[in-house]
Amino acid sequence: MSLPRLVITGASGFIGRRLLDGLKERFNIVGLARRSQTRCRAPVHDNISWFQADIGDRESLATAFRFIRETGGADFVLHLAAHYDFTGENDPEYRRTNVEGLRNVLEQCRDLDLERFVFVSSVAACQFPEHGMVLNEKSPPDGDHAYAVSKRLGEEMLAEFDDCIPSCIVRLAAIFSDWCEYAPLYIFIETWLSGSWNARILGGRGQSAIPYLHVRELTPFVRRLLANHERIGQREVVIASPNHTVDHTQLFELVHRYAGSSEASPVFIPAPLARIGVWGRDLVGRLIGNRPFERPWMVDFIDLDLAVDATYSQELIDWHPRQRLFMERRMAFLIDHLRSDPIEWQQRNQAALKEVHLRPNLRIYRLLERHQDAIRSRFLELVISDAGAESNFPSYRRVSPQVVEWRFTVALRHILNSVRTKERGLFLAYCRDFAVKRFEEGFDVLEVVRALKGLNQIALDVFSEDPDAADLEEALQSHFSMTIEFGCDQIFEIYEDLGGEEVNEELEISG
Repeated sequence: MSLPRLVITGASGFIGRRLLDGLKERFNIVGLARRSQTRCRAPVHDNISWFQADIGDRESLATAFRFIRETGGADFVLHLAAHYDFTGENDPEYRRTNVEGLRNVLEQCRDLDLERFVFVSSVAACQFPEHGMVLNEKSPPDGDHAYAVSKRLGEEMLAEFDDCIPSCIVRLAAIFSDWCEYAPLYIFIETWLSGSWNARILGGRGQSAIPYLHVRELTPFVRRLLANHERIGQREVVIASPNHTVDHTQLFELVHRYAGSSEASPVFIPAPLARIGVWGRDLVGRLIGNRPFERPWMVDFIDLDLAVDATYSQELIDWHPRQRLFMERRMAFLIDHLRSDPIEWQQRNQAALKEVHLRPNLRIYRLLERHQDAIRSRFLELVISDAGAESNFPSYRRVSPQVVEWRFTVALRHILNSVRTKERGLFLAYCRDFAVKRFEEGFDVLEVVRALKGLNQIALDVFSEDPDAADLEEALQSHFSMTIEFGCDQIFEIYEDLGGEEVNEELEISG
């Protein structure tokens, strides 16, 4: 019998990679992700097909779903793709990926005749319950931070597709592994074992608490969820969480117990003083350009308990978290990995840690958006003006200015996506595709490369006039110019493959 078909968006992430590995023998899986399968170290298997696609980009997403339709459709979609960070800021990516990206995926799923669309959210999308109360499946996604708002909009959006897509909502506890890989917990452990001035400080009474779920629980959870999907109502919430939380005092004691320093005791700082301290450190961080992980918004959650009762969900799909994978049992493994292989520990957790300052690539992205009209105008002048076109861009003169402008717009859109996501593969795939088209149209390879390199130089010249780009020289080289350089290399390779001969590069641009 053929295996059921499962589409996983966000397949390159911490959760996605592990589900690919855990489900690959039981499902025919199509993984969708912005990163390549090799780069993210996702498992390679005969039952896994991979598409490098950005759900915020309808074109690349449509290509992936065209393959899905042409190869038999799909039974289930597990929608993991989402933006989340710990800055507390309303990053535009929340709307672009979590809201608009979800709509793009749902639109592609309209005619797939799915058995179930699983929208993955988090218990963090809900407000912390009042003291003595708990969250359950009926709790609304009423959190007021940017992530919670985006997830609420996502849940509401599912209702628009009730007539064609059976759906349910999964809210996850905080997911961790034996290597940690959960950013706040990593920061706690590093700080508490650092010996620094704040190594023993806990905000409030140390009772801030959330539920933790080991990543190894997710494969059996998803298996049971999909096997029992007919029991689940339309847009019904299923919670993947143990029925208890672990607070900061407990975590502090566990860390020091397994680190061999159980005599260490925490120093509790009243919430008002903690707020002043966090605000002051953040202010200094802003001034020196290195903001700490702790942000003022986090102080609002001191001594709150994100208590959960997921009994209904556990009984509904016949799944129960294993006690040996509870945080209280696994902290020993976390500390052992920290001590026995500190390099691997750092590499995994630095990869999981969301950057909490405004990332250079996003600053470049905003510069490109801000100046795209000026860049477009100068680019068109370069390639179709009388002075430059005759010597460097004769093929471009055979094309109408409107077509040249459209092609520039498409190229810039792919560059924007690659800069924003830090995934050059998106732009390189585009370069390979349009190199074939330009070859078939008779464009000389040096013309095509000159145009891209001209675009690069024009953008750099425009940026040099903007004070916001004053400290971005290295980042522009890394995220922007090198992306275009690698794209040019792809164009040379395609022309060589199609023409059957080596191309002698000419890198200087005139005109």
